[in-house]
Amino acid sequence: MSPLLAAAPPAPEIPPHTGGLLLLLDGTAGLLTVAALGIVLLLVLIIKVRLQPFVALLAVSIAVGLSAGLSVTELFGTVQKSTSVSMIESGMGGILGHVAIIIGLGTMLGAILEVSGGAEALSTRLLNLFGEKRAPLAMGLTGLIFGIPVFFDVGIFVLAPIVYAAAKRSGKSILLYAMPLLAGLSMTHAFLPPHPGPVAAAALFKVDLGWVILMGIVVGIPAVLAAWAYAAWIGNRLFVPVPQDMLEAADEAKAAVAEERAARRAAARSTGATAGNGNGNGTGNGAGKGAGDDKGTGTGTVATAQAGLSGAADDDYAEQPVPLPTVFLIIGTPLLLILAATFSSIALDPSTLRSVIEFFGHPFVALTIALLMAYYLLGIRRGWSRKSLETVSTSSLKPVGNILLVVGAGGIFGAVLKGSGIADALADTFNDVGLPVIVLAWLISVVLRVAQGSATVAIVTTAGIVVPLVEGQDLSQAHLALIIMAISAGSIFASHVNDGGFWIVAKYFGISERDTLKSWTVLETVLSVAGFAMAALLSVFI
Repeated sequence: MSPLLAAAPPAPEIPPHTGGLLLLLDGTAGLLTVAALGIVLLLVLIIKVRLQPFVALLAVSIAVGLSAGLSVTELFGTVQKSTSVSMIESGMGGILGHVAIIIGLGTMLGAILEVSGGAEALSTRLLNLFGEKRAPLAMGLTGLIFGIPVFFDVGIFVLAPIVYAAAKRSGKSILLYAMPLLAGLSMTHAFLPPHPGPVAAAALFKVDLGWVILMGIVVGIPAVLAAWAYAAWIGNRLFVPVPQDMLEAADEAKAAVAEERAARRAAARSTGATAGNGNGNGTGNGAGKGAGDDKGTGTGTVATAQAGLSGAADDDYAEQPVPLPTVFLIIGTPLLLILAATFSSIALDPSTLRSVIEFFGHPFVALTIALLMAYYLLGIRRGWSRKSLETVSTSSLKPVGNILLVVGAGGIFGAVLKGSGIADALADTFNDVGLPVIVLAWLISVVLRVAQGSATVAIVTTAGIVVPLVEGQDLSQAHLALIIMAISAGSIFASHVNDGGFWIVAKYFGISERDTLKSWTVLETVLSVAGFAMAALLSVFI
């Protein structure tokens, strides 16, 4: 038998639970039936009923547990203190205790980079560096680098105006510039922490994030290169003009910003030092789109309070673009610290030095350091008030609640599968199929992704099914990380009409549904297949 095949403990002759549907069909067949019905119910609730994924996952977890014979006490615990442990509470708490902190810190870091103009500085410098002919490559690198700390949809909203400008200037199809950018954003979203999918999978598989980052880079780079090649091919063969409504909105915004800056400069010159008594807190109500930011997109900026002290010079200083080395420093610091901690556990014997490296390289500490660096380098040092930093950080966390609940519900689903005995039955059955675990992981993730659309749901559900297949196999951290990469690759396969990302791409770049299927859907498929192929190839040697 190949070492890659899933070997599981033999299925017990008598299942650990005998209630629920097992009264009608007992043993392994009954457990597999419960699992199949549970997955079908999950897909129906999400696709047909349009139930919120968190509610759907929670409801299905409870239904599967009861159908597999779990008692109410096993599922929910008891009101009185006892030795019984709630499977739902332990499943959700076990994964969120690790994931929530990382996602929260990463989200705030991305918001500061976004609002401060870090993305604009990065893309502008790369466009100038590569020139007009290589502008698509510059857009791809922008998406790849800036996609590390920000969510996929946020990256689109922030960087889309730059795509419009490049396409308008060249007169070529917007696909030529949008697709490489989207490939970079999608790769980082699927394969690299602190994005929720790989972080959640790492927690379920108990794999160090350092290995996930390393394998994410090794697998993701060839995958994104393949996607860029397809992006260049489709961009030169399918012409899509820049949407006029987006161009008009961008022009109006630029005019409003220019008018406001001129008014503030005039006020600063005329009032002198008295302007120093102005609003030093920037905008109190522009969170998420420039609260107190130095681009002047709100109703007043942090520079206003200082403008009267030194005239327009301070105002101009606050509006200078973010230095590109600063962006790289902030994004690269946590990645390097986490990788250093991972390899110190291999290269160094237990010592004080190793303990120090592992402390600073723990994801919680590394991301906290990066966030504090962003607060100072992009905020306080450039004129932001503490109130502005607080406002931007707090606002960025609002959309995270849904992600955390979905990830937590996925943890519940995995705990129920394991506690009911379904996981062992699945492991035994998949082992008999004869496919390597890494192939099964990708296939299951692909099916769930295509069926219900959400990459996060596909990852956490697949991980709950696959984790039992690798238990007891003594697989290395690196090999487990490659299995996570296969699951992540499957979760982005063939984005189509049931995926919110499909509609964001179509509407934001003015692409028809038919052309979006030809470009974006195929691009995601190329990225998925190439990523899986790389992970599977490496798994043979690791």
